[in-house]
Amino acid sequence: MSNATKRGAGIVEEIAGAVQQKAGKILGNERMEAEGHVKKIDGQDKQEAAKAAERLQGAVEEATGALKSSVGKVVDDKQMRIAGKAKQLKGEARQKLNH
Repeated sequence: MSNATKRGAGIVEEIAGAVQQKAGKILGNERMEAEGHVKKIDGQDKQEAAKAAERLQGAVEEATGALKSSVGKVVDDKQMRIAGKAKQLKGEARQKLNH
């Protein structure tokens, strides 16, 4: 399951939990309200875990891209340097999108 799918599942769980929590409150059912609250928190946790995994993947891409770009510069390979820089920027963007 991809991180985007896991994040989406977390969003769905968070919303379902919020609805259940609200329904419990309206109905005066403390157990339903508490279970909804737990489900909502679980959904938020799943989203954060997926975002953390994406940030880690972005950091790895950024580092390997910077390394590839540096090697390309040393060996005077313009294509390698450009590909490395592109991967580095992709990694930076992935990290920023998941904060």
